Amino acid sequence: MARTPDIELAGMRSPNQRQAGPKPVLPVCRPWELHDTTTSRAIEARALAAEPHGALMLRAGQSVARWVVALAPHAQRIWLACGPGGNGGDGLHAAAMLARQRRHVMVSLHGDAQRLPADAAAGLRVALDAGVAVTDRAPAAAGLDAAVDALLGLGASRPPAGAVLDGVLALQRVRAPVLAIDLPTGLHAETGACLGEQAVRVRATLSLLTLKPGLFTGQGRELAGEIWFDDLGVTATVPERPSALLYAPATATGHASVSHGAHKGSFGDTVVIGGAPGMAGALDLAAQAALGAGSGRTIAVPLDATAPLRHEGRPEVLWRPAASLAEPGWWETATVVCGCGGDEAVATQLPLLLRRAGRLVLDADALNAVSRDGRLREMLRARAGRGLATVLTPHPLEAARLLDCITAEVQVDRLRAASELARELQATIVLKGSGTVICTPGQMTGINGTGGPALASGGTGDVLAGWLGGRWSRRRTEGLPAQELAHAVAQEAVWLHGRAADPADGAVGTARAQDLIEHMRQQATKRALP
Repeated sequence: MARTPDIELAGMRSPNQRQAGPKPVLPVCRPWELHDTTTSRAIEARALAAEPHGALMLRAGQSVARWVVALAPHAQRIWLACGPGGNGGDGLHAAAMLARQRRHVMVSLHGDAQRLPADAAAGLRVALDAGVAVTDRAPAAAGLDAAVDALLGLGASRPPAGAVLDGVLALQRVRAPVLAIDLPTGLHAETGACLGEQAVRVRATLSLLTLKPGLFTGQGRELAGEIWFDDLGVTATVPERPSALLYAPATATGHASVSHGAHKGSFGDTVVIGGAPGMAGALDLAAQAALGAGSGRTIAVPLDATAPLRHEGRPEVLWRPAASLAEPGWWETATVVCGCGGDEAVATQLPLLLRRAGRLVLDADALNAVSRDGRLREMLRARAGRGLATVLTPHPLEAARLLDCITAEVQVDRLRAASELARELQATIVLKGSGTVICTPGQMTGINGTGGPALASGGTGDVLAGWLGGRWSRRRTEGLPAQELAHAVAQEAVWLHGRAADPADGAVGTARAQDLIEHMRQQATKRALP
């Protein structure tokens, strides 16, 4: 799709306004606060109390109308499916503004007109006065130039039913661009899960007043399309604490500053353990990624006793036998990445690593070993009490094993699952998937906005684990508390991992894991990551 324009809403600025009109959120280039239903309602209530009755909804409708025109400038026949609450009221005001531009506007009202909230009822009167045809049925899909989903917004907590479900099914039949106000109907605002079997999939979504976490994780990205935001001029100084942050790194332009006297010892050691028989590739990829991330020395430890202790493609990686882990002193101060292709053999190494590794990344088979062994789980939890940080990088199935549940329970509320794991294991959790969630006790939960289906290929998880370890090793001297630094490094690694696979950068379609390492190096250099 062509570059989306910024939209100026003339005459609608306020002294505290952070932005003028809708702005695209993705690709994310700065952190965005995400607010759950409770804080969004609190922000809305304060805004309503501070403004004349109906002013906020009118401004929302004006923003929606101008956004629709910006995304579908040639649309003449526009249908708005309006629900029985505030979301429908926004749509009714937008319909009136579009009609005044001499566009053919149709509204289907999927609710009792006599029971609309007062501000939405005012929107209905405005729409009727503007000549909008308001009926209780959706128009024929053929011949439409655009459609707007204004059925349900923030307050939706149950599957669409009745007249609203009729609207959802009608919107699914539209072949013209479909746009959503606040949320696609059927998507949960906080979890990113579908509320039932039916939901609206749209080309773009304009989130109003606050950004909702559900737009960026679970099925949110799939259903919401391009995500835009308009704070309507009232959230520049909100006191409410966000429930999560959509992460973006704070980077400078040009080259990162590095001391002229730096040497390989300045950037730490990364030890990568895995590669059981028949699984050497996973260890190799993780070690190459750690090297690419800037580890001063990268050491690969295969769990296959017959594996050659060398690598022809990357001679910079040092190789040591698994028996050397019993030797004291050489790896305890390193960043250890364990599990990549480790199979069941990794379980024998974990007690030693959990006791003695200073910084530890557990991936893949290491996670499965922890999920099967209560003793290993207790040792993992005890690390935090000794001031040692651990990062776990599960995909949804591995997270389900750790939580002793099924994958669907993880996916229905990814933020809750990550938070529960972080609290239970006292570690940083990187719950991979669409909208990867990064959660650490005492830190603000992060949701990642980069990446996509291109990462759904073998080995990309090994690359992430290795890169995270290499970057963590490089940043070990920043003076931050152990868990805070682990959280920061995990967010950066996940963001860069997704960004390097983003087709918008022309990097890759379906990412090949080894190619991804070089793309990550290029992105890190471009953004001057430390």
